Amino acid sequence: MLRTNVCGVEFRNPLMLAAGVMGSNASSMNWILKSGAAGVVSKSFSLEPNPGYVNPTTVGVECGIINAIGLSNPGVENFKEELKRIDRKGNVSIASIYGATPEEFSKLVLEIEDYVDMIELNISCPHAMEGYGASIGQDANLTHKIVSAAKDSANKPIIAKLTPNVTDIVEIARAAQDAGADALTLINSLGPGMKINIDVAKPVLSNKFGGMSGKAIKPIALRNVYTVYDNVDIPIIGVGGISNFEDVVEFLFAGARAVQIGTVIMDEGVEVFSKINKGLEGFMNKKGYGSIDEMIGLAHEEL
Repeated sequence: MLRTNVCGVEFRNPLMLAAGVMGSNASSMNWILKSGAAGVVSKSFSLEPNPGYVNPTTVGVECGIINAIGLSNPGVENFKEELKRIDRKGNVSIASIYGATPEEFSKLVLEIEDYVDMIELNISCPHAMEGYGASIGQDANLTHKIVSAAKDSANKPIIAKLTPNVTDIVEIARAAQDAGADALTLINSLGPGMKINIDVAKPVLSNKFGGMSGKAIKPIALRNVYTVYDNVDIPIIGVGGISNFEDVVEFLFAGARAVQIGTVIMDEGVEVFSKINKGLEGFMNKKGYGSIDEMIGLAHEEL
């Protein structure tokens, strides 16, 4: 009943771990898979190690968090060892990669595609260094070049993760589709935003600004999925503020084929995946839905 297909890849349910939360090593990702997720997306990594920003890198705010980790990672050679240890039997493994040039993305794809089922391009991080993340995904031409380069090198499906921090996300989505993206992930964190410590009159984060995630951004994520669904022909993965089965249903009705879950794990633990699956199955039984496919895009149908 909960099975879904994203560009030819079968998921036993529509829930995945989002990039950036518990995706740094195989043991935590395998824990997520055992807890009910059908797939995991790794923390974003690059060709060379990157120390990221110094602490503090995360701060809680009302209905969410702001983080500026700076895409810290040990580099592809080290991360490959983690990817090899992810339990792919009946599960879906997705690598999140980032770079500054088409060549860097191409090299990363070639390095890791044998160890994963899909590859997600992080062209949307709002707190990345200049030349990375959202600075790519806010430009339709750059988006096209990066996605095209990755796709030309890949034998696995390529997912482009897009930023909401643009004038027209449809333009970026179409550019990614035209370049060969097999699917889209909408959305990355919002912002950047900030929090100030009023006792010392200083920004809390070492980078001052960071991307916001959590419940507060769900309405924006939902609207982006809904809008892009009407304008592309490739599958959409929804992400942003999802914390219960009702949120998942909304994203499915808006047009997503699957969803990613991240920030809520900090509050509810890994058990949230099984809790959502149980709630989703109960909802489907109550409403008479026999499959996820029957629910995708229903909110677009004329009354």
